[in-house]
Parts: sequence; structure tokens; C-alpha cells
Amino acid sequence: MGLNAQLLSLRQSYRSAGISWYIFNLLRHLPATDAAVRYTAFVSDPDFQPQNGLAVQRSLLPAKHPIARILWEQTALPLALKKSGADLLHALAFVSPLANRLPTVLTIYDLSFVRFPQLFRPFNRWYLRTFSRISARRADAVIAISESTRRDVISAFGVNPNRVHTVYCGADEIFRPLPAEVIAAFRAEKNLPARFIFRLGTIEPRKNVEGVIRAYAAWRQRDPSAPLLVIGGGKGWYYRQVFRLVESLGLAEHIRFPGYIPQDELPLWYNAASVFVYPSHFEGFGLPVLEAMACRTPVVTSDVSSLPEVAGDAALLVSPSDTDGLSRAMARAFDDAALAQSLRERGLRRAGQFSWKKTARQTLEIYRAVLTERGN
Repeated sequence: MGLNAQLLSLRQSYRSAGISWYIFNLLRHLPATDAAVRYTAFVSDPDFQPQNGLAVQRSLLPAKHPIARILWEQTALPLALKKSGADLLHALAFVSPLANRLPTVLTIYDLSFVRFPQLFRPFNRWYLRTFSRISARRADAVIAISESTRRDVISAFGVNPNRVHTVYCGADEIFRPLPAEVIAAFRAEKNLPARFIFRLGTIEPRKNVEGVIRAYAAWRQRDPSAPLLVIGGGKGWYYRQVFRLVESLGLAEHIRFPGYIPQDELPLWYNAASVFVYPSHFEGFGLPVLEAMACRTPVVTSDVSSLPEVAGDAALLVSPSDTDGLSRAMARAFDDAALAQSLRERGLRRAGQFSWKKTARQTLEIYRAVLTERGN
């Protein structure tokens, strides 16, 4: 099996979140699912070390430069696949090579570039819309990371529903409740108060950071003793307007931006927070919601796209466009001790239903079904 993992990044930046985290966990768990299956991962990250049963071929072009990555995927990858002896290609991020002739599985995370085109730079928007559509229609199977994404792929790209499969992401084992003394030490190290609200995600428009800030401002107007708001995440597209909003609302002393948070530090932030808020306008899955629940943190999230699939009945769901509703949900989860305890318990049970081992097992089943159908 050939795995195009060009978007894998182990660098401590926003590039190592989201898609990269999915790729990393799939590469980590696929080889253990069946030791008889051979995998070759095509990566550009120099720091990635192969796992048992996983061969690695590194491309010379830097994947962080989109044009270089696209050129490599469209020209060099088909040749590299042939040389490796792969009998199937899993294109792990939206697009497969036009010249590829192998049976192909394609992962699509979301269609935000179709649903919210105004949030993307022109070239990114054109490339993703054009080549994702072609790749999805050519693929033997498409993996969508939520039922919401599956429906979007079918309706927007006209793909046969029988070829689009929902395979959920998982919560890594590092996301779990931590001892009180560990969390106390972390709060002291980061100069955090005993209780605070936490939001995580790349700072860009579709993540609704401005909605969180406006809801928080409304909360502080009702209650000047509202807790500190911590907004973690790297700077994405059009991030400057977020910082301008904080200044204009006079909230600079009440909102903290720690920047990009490394994966190994995230469980500490989730555990230390009193409430995790994630009212995104649109998500393919919403890993932070699952990770927060796995850490036993009460969650407030959106009632749109994939987020209700992930949260189930274990979080407070609100419209991401309802500033007052979001403001009151944040305050309720923070102030109501009985509700917070219920959310903790339900969230932990809900998170237990998702795992990367299950993701890898279901992915391998799709590989086998495609090869069987192709007569391989």
C-alpha cells in the first residue's frame, strides 16, 4: 500500500495540527492492524521515523510550499509508486495524481473550500475545488471523516454514495484525566488562574474566534467577574482582525493568546480548563471537542456540520451565529457545578467510543474491499 503523506509535519507549528495529526496517527496504527500488510509512506518531513512494518520514502521537494508539493504529487509520485511495487494508493489529503493508474482511496476532511469559498485565498480555493472534485470522482473509494463530510462529498462532487465511507477520527491515548497535582503545577508554570475558559484552534475566520470573543464580551457585561479566556492556536488566514477586535472591545487584559500549543502539552491545557468552548462554523470532524471530552472537560460547541456527531449528548450545543446563546452556554457550563459534572462524565464515556485503532482497522477494510473489487 502506498500512502501519500506529504502533509505530515512534526514541526511545532499549526501545520502539525488537524490533517497532519490524522496522517500521523494513521501511519502509527495501520502497520499494527495486520503485520502481513506492507506500507510505503511518501513523506517530506525529515523528522518522521518509520514504524514497524512501514517503509518511508522521502521526497526532495519541501511540502510546506504548495506549488512544490503539487508538482511532486502530480509528476514524481506516480513513478515512485510504480518503483515501490504498491498495489494501492491512499491519497491522504484531498487530491490524487492525475497520472495514477493504481486502485485509489482518497481521504477528504471537509469541503470548507466549497461551502465557504470567501475564506480561502484564490489559488487554494481553485486548486482544492478543481482537483478534489476530479480525484473524488476517479477514486475507487472516498473516506470522509464524518457523516456530514460524506453528505457534502456526495452532493457537491456527484460521487456515487456507495463509494463514500465514513471513518471517524480517534482520541489519542495522551488525552485523559490527569492527577490534580500535575495540573496544579502546570497552572503555576503558566501563571494560570484556578478556573478559566479555553478555546483551541487555528486563528482564522471559519473557526469563529470572533464569535467566541463577542460572546465573552457579552458575558463580562452581565458579570464583570467572568473568568479569563484563553485562546490557543497558531495564526492562520486573516488572523489580524481577531486581535483588532480584542483591542476594540477593551478585553486585552482578560483574554490571553498563548499561540500554537504542542500536542504533548495539550492534555494539560484541557485538564486545567474549567470549560472548553469550540463554536466553529464548520468542521470536518472537530478533534479538539473529542480530545477535551477525553480529558473530562465540560464542552460547549456548535450544533452544525460534524460537531453534533462527535459531541453526541455529552456537550452543550449552540448555534455558532447566536452570540447571546453562546455567551449564556459558556456561563452556564462554568457556573452550574451539577451540569459541569454531568458533562464531564458523559464526555468521558463519549470519547471512549472513538479510537485511532478503530480508524486504522476500518481504513484497512476499505483497502481490502477496493482490491477485491478490482480483482487484485
